[in-house]
Amino acid sequence: MLKFEKGQIIKNISSSWFSLGINIVTGIFLSPFILHHLGDTAFGVWVLIFSVTGYYGLFDLGIRSSVVRYVSKFTATNENEELAKVVNTSLFSYSCIGLASMVVTLLLCFYVDHVFAKIPPEMMPTARWLLLMVGGSVALGFPLGVFNGFLEGLQRFYILNWSNVIATLLRTALIVVVLNRGYGLIMVAFITIVLPMIASLVRAVIAMRLRPVPLSAKYVDRATFRRIVNYSSSTFLIMVAGRLKFKTDEIVIGTMISAAAVTYFNIGNRIVDYAGQVVTTLAQVFVPMSSQSEAKGDMNRLRKIFVVGNRVCAFIIFPICATLIILGKSVIQVWMGKKYVVTSYPVLVVMIIACTLWWSQSASGRVLFGMGKHGTWAKITLIEGVSNLILSIILVRPFGIIGDAFGTAIPLACSTIFFMPRHVSNLLHIRLRTYLREAYVLPFLLTMPLVAVLLLLKRWFVPHNYRELGFQLVIGGAVYGAGLLWAYFSNRALRTGELVVKLEPGPNAPSVVTEAVETYQGDV
Repeated sequence: MLKFEKGQIIKNISSSWFSLGINIVTGIFLSPFILHHLGDTAFGVWVLIFSVTGYYGLFDLGIRSSVVRYVSKFTATNENEELAKVVNTSLFSYSCIGLASMVVTLLLCFYVDHVFAKIPPEMMPTARWLLLMVGGSVALGFPLGVFNGFLEGLQRFYILNWSNVIATLLRTALIVVVLNRGYGLIMVAFITIVLPMIASLVRAVIAMRLRPVPLSAKYVDRATFRRIVNYSSSTFLIMVAGRLKFKTDEIVIGTMISAAAVTYFNIGNRIVDYAGQVVTTLAQVFVPMSSQSEAKGDMNRLRKIFVVGNRVCAFIIFPICATLIILGKSVIQVWMGKKYVVTSYPVLVVMIIACTLWWSQSASGRVLFGMGKHGTWAKITLIEGVSNLILSIILVRPFGIIGDAFGTAIPLACSTIFFMPRHVSNLLHIRLRTYLREAYVLPFLLTMPLVAVLLLLKRWFVPHNYRELGFQLVIGGAVYGAGLLWAYFSNRALRTGELVVKLEPGPNAPSVVTEAVETYQGDV
């Protein structure tokens, strides 16, 4: 019987979801609060600047993913000197990257009026200061990010999560105070960037106490740097593609339509992003788990992570997708106001359908990262990202922000349907139809009663306030929760049936045998 470290997994996932819950609740409260205090244009500038500086994440070059990978691997194999080389080499590399990103920030500040031509002239000085502040914080965040990756590699996600909870609550309280006292966008930005930096410093101290690693220039090693580059090069391509897929929409809209239009798109897209975070906070634990399994040569465990991990992701995202499609108009009206419903709801529907196809396979990408087999995926997802940008530019003028949403959704749906399931199934030698059946049939069936209940409730009355919306969500959640409890107590939630494993011809397999059946009845 295959058993994972349940206590550690539960601690990591529960703290991740609690942290996410705090982020979502504060976001639901803060976003309309900031919007109504600053106005559509200033809020659009806020979103636009953070979207541009989000591209600084490309300077990461995939190094953080290699930190997680090799910290988990060398911790599992007790190679302490190799661990020290990884940490010190990454820290040196990140310090150089931070300096380079600061130079880019200074250059952008000089040409902000050319880069953001659609921003009103009276907002240009604010945009310049905002860009300088956010860019500077990102530059300092690069070397500090090594210790975040270090904690992930140690599977101490709960430390990251609890420090984030404290920083988020402080940030929310301070933003409310300064806006009520008449301060503007610059002060809000200052609070937003300073508190995460303080949290990163605290995490660095904790990381060094948990697993002391000597910090010295003698551990900055060329061979380790080459190892990191070999792994992170594919990660970098995936990061570039991710930025093209999910961080270009606001820029395309802001440069080709208006800053105010960014606000309307961001409302629908923000709800989708919150939904995805519920899944991605869970899926992040699969990277160090997969890396440790690969280091020990445990392929059975990798198959369990792949199949059951994606099933759990589907358990989460399927009901969220159904709920947002049925109640999305009410969610937008209650959250931001009735005037945003007509424009933002179509963006929500288009994005949530495509993203659900992707997030229901969140464990797949994490398994590839953990195994160090993400090269082919990197190339495919880069093609997807370029296609996304081209389609968004083509469609945004004739169809507005909904055209931009389709530009993102079409390539994303194609790659998640036609590439990822078959690729990972082949890599782990599992038949595709077996994987699809084991991972998705049960979550889909459990979601159907929820859909029926929400449609019936909507025929009864359409929610127009938090109380009415909460009532329908509680009823629907109770129906779906009952189905989950049945699946769990009947041992169907975390178990697999027969996994058909395709055996490649080799020294350990008879030449006449091409496939065999292995049955795994373990718990995740």
